[in-house]
Amino acid sequence: MVSASLTLDVPKRTFIGAVSREFPDARFQVRSVQSCDGVGIGVVELTAQDPDAVCRAMRRCDTVHTVEVFLRHDDRALIQIEAAQPILLRLLDRTGVPVQTPFEIRDGEVDWTLTTTRTRPSALATTLDRSELEYVLEHVSEHAQFEHILTDRQGEVLDTAIESGYYDSPRQCTQEELADELDLAKSTCSEILHRAEERVIKRFEAGKVEAPSPIRPA
Repeated sequence: MVSASLTLDVPKRTFIGAVSREFPDARFQVRSVQSCDGVGIGVVELTAQDPDAVCRAMRRCDTVHTVEVFLRHDDRALIQIEAAQPILLRLLDRTGVPVQTPFEIRDGEVDWTLTTTRTRPSALATTLDRSELEYVLEHVSEHAQFEHILTDRQGEVLDTAIESGYYDSPRQCTQEELADELDLAKSTCSEILHRAEERVIKRFEAGKVEAPSPIRPA
């Protein structure tokens, strides 16, 4: 598996690109996010001098359907945003790369950390290069230690599970669908996956896996 950190420049024509630049000191910490039928839905912790003013600015944006405030206290608010044309989410949907949450948007920039299989980062980079988004690849690191923890078969099943969205929230792939993709019986797939998860979890719990050194692109 590979981890990558990127900083992306959010287009000004998007609501979050415009509003985050209008309030450059505001922090939008995205706790969870998903897209459905062309609509992006996100739960966001907003930190700003005047959260109400930021929410009003978002509601004025044409692509924003709703901004619902769950909690409000001084300079913080927990909100849910529904908006059309979620450019960032469409980008991830096209490449199938899951982004780790929470992630932060501030003053027109978003920081993403991605963990996926070896082949996906290049697909993401190709998609980014063809898009209107400007980005900086901060670092890439490979979890080579997993090769010593898992058998080849366990590694293949675990990689396929990650790539298929089995560990996404919400889950994008059932265990039965995963077994079909791997051409395995469901019980066999379940057993291999369980043993792989057990080995990884126990090794991390024992503190025997060290954090990999970042590999900076040339």
